[in-house]
Amino acid sequence: MMQRRQVLAWGGAGALGLLGNGTAQAQAYPGGPITLVLPLQAGTASDVAVRHMAERLGQRMAGNSFVVENVAAAAGLVGLERLSRVRPDGRTVAALNNSIMTILPHLQAKNIKVDTRRDLVPVAGIANIPTFFAVPGNSNIKTIADLIKTAKTERVTYSSGGIGSPQHMATEMFNAYTGSKLEHVPYRGASQAALAVATGEVQVMSMALSLAQPFLSDQRVRLIGYCGSERHAQFRELPTLQEAGVKNYDYSSWIALFLPRDVPQDALAELRRQAQAIALERDFQVQLIRSGLEPWARNEQQLARIVEQDYVRWDKIIRDANIPTA
Repeated sequence: MMQRRQVLAWGGAGALGLLGNGTAQAQAYPGGPITLVLPLQAGTASDVAVRHMAERLGQRMAGNSFVVENVAAAAGLVGLERLSRVRPDGRTVAALNNSIMTILPHLQAKNIKVDTRRDLVPVAGIANIPTFFAVPGNSNIKTIADLIKTAKTERVTYSSGGIGSPQHMATEMFNAYTGSKLEHVPYRGASQAALAVATGEVQVMSMALSLAQPFLSDQRVRLIGYCGSERHAQFRELPTLQEAGVKNYDYSSWIALFLPRDVPQDALAELRRQAQAIALERDFQVQLIRSGLEPWARNEQQLARIVEQDYVRWDKIIRDANIPTA
């Protein structure tokens, strides 16, 4: 997973052209209100990141206001159905995470209304969402090794924001890689799933840092392992799952902007220019970090490659783990 020292990885000469006066260059984009459709609940890590981006887009692009519309139902299917009906005029932007872009198409191939790789074009990466395995503060499970050992002899439940959610997939990936059988308890959104850990309704969750933060200060939640490939800068004492013995485990979740494929090219280029410039702004990156997120500045070529790689990767994980599909 990208570390904070890498946030300007695609900066330099190629990025300097993005940093000009946004107001002067925003004429190519249609004026008026712009809707960012996010098929996730308000208050989730992705929602926080998208709202930070929407606020800054509104500041940079004179004559536009950017409003986030949360269309959270059926693991993202309803949001994608909403996007399938929009006019490709630039007035509706898709804010999608890796689960909806690259996992849901495998889980719901018969029901999905959008071909995420062909019907949408990449605009810009916004944020990476640090994810940890978390347990109730008073849990006897202190480490990843404890979790694996306990799951062999006892029923262990885990919460998620629903079938196909990042929390669901990160934990099913854990099950597949360790031979564990943690039992899935889906909730109506990641915020409720995190609360279920804090109150002891379930025993574990792969939890975004932004969701864990409110419960860490009063010790209602404890982190036991980091899902990325390198230790998190804020929790250097906490081992990664790979270090804890889960071979090849590396889970990351990202959120990015996309537009309908047939959007006018001048509008597409303008939103790319503005969103990519914002993603490189130091104060925007600091804002993300303070919200428990990691800056994830990615241009359209990089984002397209990542979508394709993740799509192929999750197809294999889902097949290998025998995760039910529809």
